[in-house]
Amino acid sequence: MVAVASILIQFNALTGCSSSNGDSKASTTTDSAATQAAAPVADSVRKESSAPTAVADTATDADPLKADTLKFSGTLPDTLLPNHRILAYYGNPHSTRMGILGEYPRKEMLRRLDQEAARWQKADPSKPIQKALHLVAISAQGSPQKDGKYRLRMSDKTIRKVISWGAQHGAIVFLDIQVGLADLKGEMEYLEKYLKLPYVHLGIDPEFSMKSGAKPGTKIGTYDAADINKAIQFLSRVAKENNLPPKVLVVHRFTQRMVTNYQNIKLDPRVAVVIDMDGWGPPSLKIDSYRDYIVKEPVQYTGFKLFYKNDLKKVDKRSKHKVPHLMEPEEVLALDPKPLYIQYQ
Repeated sequence: MVAVASILIQFNALTGCSSSNGDSKASTTTDSAATQAAAPVADSVRKESSAPTAVADTATDADPLKADTLKFSGTLPDTLLPNHRILAYYGNPHSTRMGILGEYPRKEMLRRLDQEAARWQKADPSKPIQKALHLVAISAQGSPQKDGKYRLRMSDKTIRKVISWGAQHGAIVFLDIQVGLADLKGEMEYLEKYLKLPYVHLGIDPEFSMKSGAKPGTKIGTYDAADINKAIQFLSRVAKENNLPPKVLVVHRFTQRMVTNYQNIKLDPRVAVVIDMDGWGPPSLKIDSYRDYIVKEPVQYTGFKLFYKNDLKKVDKRSKHKVPHLMEPEEVLALDPKPLYIQYQ
């Protein structure tokens, strides 16, 4: 995977719906054995030399392909939404810059997830918290790759490793797709064997769906209702054929054009659809985006993303806080409707 590792140098940025003001900062990850952190592009991520490097936890990572590591620990709810609130850690284990999932070694990351889950449970005891890991399983790239699709699929070993982390910890898993110039159907099919597990779900990211043919990161991409319907139908089929409980589909959004013709999205009882507000910025801007792009164009359930670093870039001049402020669970729960999917990056 030496050639793949070099991609990280070629495409320097933070991944995943990284802006709430229309400035998309795309990113990459490497699926090499070595963990490397991408150098950020201007104003895309705070430079932090002290950020810990994610390393293998040899006690459990020695053979993530063993079937017994994929057995879910604990009780899996028959129906997640709306009876539970999902709390997810986002990222990729090969990058400390893509999010909290890869920023720390496995044990420390999961300890922090447990701690965060306890805070949310205390803030709203009426909704049981279901912990989750949200893996960028297919990452948009700044270079075309051999097939010209500007995306990198994580290896079976990497995907199974994160699935095993979740399974052993009682956390469900989301596999996120950044298609680049690829076809969504083909990327979902690549992940289908994992989605047959009852605790593995799907995320799709319009930011990196480059229908115009532009290189990821140069413009914000888009999905139409027709694309989202294809994902719903795909998950519904997987659930039906494998006698699974309802799947959850998370669709990221932080601009108007990222999702078009929302009113044509067709719901299915086998799939719970979450439109997740995942732009970063001060609380007032995030709340405005939630109201403008999520609440005003309702689909089914709502989500809200919090950035441990990027949300602390600026002071919120419309609040009482004098320093940059990461929203507390109580502040997010004051939104109407209350988000049922919470993601930290």
